[in-house]
Amino acid sequence: MSLFSLIFGSKPKTATIAKERLQLIIAHERSGQNTKPDFLPALQQELIAVISKYVLVNPDDIKVSLEKQGNYEVLEVNIVLPEPVSAR
Repeated sequence: MSLFSLIFGSKPKTATIAKERLQLIIAHERSGQNTKPDFLPALQQELIAVISKYVLVNPDDIKVSLEKQGNYEVLEVNIVLPEPVSAR
């Protein structure tokens, strides 16, 4: 363990977080539920928090939906990014 991580602590790895989220989606798919998933609002809030760290975005411009297409469920994330400000 490095001195840096001892002083500042360690952040959870992005890959670990993504893996946990993917496991949640796969578990939902395997359960065969046809009800509206209850994790979408929480997922949307997490996405807003992460994206807001890097880009000034309106929370209403981030939409998360889950659609059934044949034998698959498709998680769709639509993000409207602001126009870049041109240098004068």
